[in-house]
Amino acid sequence: MDTVLLYYPFQLAENPNSGSKLRPKKMYEAFLEWGKENNVEILLLSGSSKDRANLFKTWKNEGKLDSLLFCYMENQTIPFWLTDAGHIPKQPLVDSAVMTFLKKKNVPVGVFYRDVYWKFDELYPLKGAKKALMQLIYRLEEKFYEKYCKVVFLPSDAMGSFVDIRLPKVSLPPGGTDLIPRTIEDGDTSNLPQGIYVGGINNEDYGLFLLLEGLELVNREKQVCRLTVVCREDEYLKLPPEKKERLQNEGVTVLHISGDKLTALYKEMDFAFIPRYKSTYNDFSVPVKLVEYLSNGLPVLATNCDAQKEIIEGGGYGLICEDNPASMADTISKMINGKQRYREHIKETFIKNHSWLARVEKVREALIGGGKA
Repeated sequence: MDTVLLYYPFQLAENPNSGSKLRPKKMYEAFLEWGKENNVEILLLSGSSKDRANLFKTWKNEGKLDSLLFCYMENQTIPFWLTDAGHIPKQPLVDSAVMTFLKKKNVPVGVFYRDVYWKFDELYPLKGAKKALMQLIYRLEEKFYEKYCKVVFLPSDAMGSFVDIRLPKVSLPPGGTDLIPRTIEDGDTSNLPQGIYVGGINNEDYGLFLLLEGLELVNREKQVCRLTVVCREDEYLKLPPEKKERLQNEGVTVLHISGDKLTALYKEMDFAFIPRYKSTYNDFSVPVKLVEYLSNGLPVLATNCDAQKEIIEGGGYGLICEDNPASMADTISKMINGKQRYREHIKETFIKNHSWLARVEKVREALIGGGKA
C-alpha cells in the first residue's frame, strides 16, 4: 500500500485554541480523508524530538517508509530545532536524519512555511544579541528547507518575496470548514443589518476604531447598521475609558465568547469585518478570521490588504475598502445592499475551492503531479 508521510516537528495540539495550532490538525484530518478515498496510508511523525526519533527508527525497521509517495511538512513560529519543551532539543539530529533518508529514496518533500514575522523589526519582540542569534537560526532553517525540499508552500503568493528559499513557491487554499447554512435567506428586514468583528482590540493595526469611525459616518443621519465585537475580556478591561465610551455611544455590543457560542452568533449576523490597516506584513498575511467568517457563510468587508483582497474579490465573497473612515462608510452602505449576492457566491464556491481537502489536493499536485494517487 502506498503511503504519505506527514512530518510535524512539534507536538500536535489535542484541543487547538489558535489558527496556527488548528491548521496542522485540520490538515492531518484532511489527509486521512484523502488517503481513505485514494487507498493511501497516512503516517504522522510528530511529537518531541525523542518521540520522533524513536518512531522514525521503528517505521524504518518495519519497512513502513518503503512506499512513500511524498512527504508534507509544517514549521512553526519558532525554528523546528527549538520546539521541544524548554526549547532544548533532546535529539537535535532527528530532523536531518529523516530528511536525509527521504532524499536518498527520492521522496519529494514540501514544507508549509507559515510566517516571516521575524524579518520585521516592528513585529519581532526580541532585541539585541538574542534577536541576532534567533534570526541566524531562522536563516539556517531556511537553508535546511532549501537543501531537502522540492516545494515551499505559503499562505499567499504575496509572501513569496519575503521567503529566502530558492525553491518553487506555491500558495495553498486557506482551508475552510463547511459550516455554511443550507438555506440562505435575508433576515427580518424590519431589523437593522448586523455586522461582526472578532479579534484583537488592543492594537491600532487591527483597525477596530477605523471600523468604528466608518460606522459613525454611515449611521450619522440615522442608524443603518449594528456592530457586535467579540474580543478577549482582558483586552476589553484594559481599553481606555474614552474608547469604551465611543463603543457604547455607537450602541456596539461587546461579547467575550468562543466555540459553539460564537458559531451560533455567526448565524445571527449579516456580514463580517476585517478592518486591518494596510502594511507590508498585512499585505501578504491571510487572517484566520477571514476563513472562519467565510466557513460560516458570512460575506466579508475588508480593507485592501493584498492577500485578503485576492481571496474576497476573486471569489465574489464580499467587498474591499481603503483603510480610511470615508471609504469604510461607503463600503458598509454597499454591503448592506449587496450582502445576499455575496452569500450565494460563498455557498456556491468557497468550500469547493478553499476546503482543507482542496488544500491537500494542491499539495499532492505540487509534489507528484496530476491524476489520482
